[in-house]
Amino acid sequence: MSRTELLDREVGKAMSALSAAAKHGLGDPALAELVVIRASQLNHCAFCLDMHLAIARKHGVSERQLDLLSAWEEAGDDVFDARERAALALTEAVTVLTGDASRGGFVPDEVYEEAAGHFDDVRLAHLIALIVAINNWNRVMVGRRIEPGGYTP
Repeated sequence: MSRTELLDREVGKAMSALSAAAKHGLGDPALAELVVIRASQLNHCAFCLDMHLAIARKHGVSERQLDLLSAWEEAGDDVFDARERAALALTEAVTVLTGDASRGGFVPDEVYEEAAGHFDDVRLAHLIALIVAINNWNRVMVGRRIEPGGYTP
């Protein structure tokens, strides 16, 4: 199998379907791209960063947001609003999973509650599904050592 044959056809279709359903259900393409870019930054997935930065620009995400995304917590409220901050905090918590397991899970309660305050149950489920999906893609692309540049819109 060549490196360009990333996955079995059925697995690839399933992962693509999850990604598409999660993005659609979240209902905010620009926010979805901020989430997948932030997870890809944390996972050091150059292919996914290259791909999703291009998609984010097509969805109108500002260059300022893209430039400051890796430091979103320090960027002002004029760069990332409260809803975006909640989504990014949840993205980091689900991606890194370093919380205290004795408290009932790896995602801190305050992070989850903040996100739940900005998203209804359905959108929150889609947001978490999106974070899970991009983490899967990041691991496939990094694990297969797929370099950036292969994505064409």
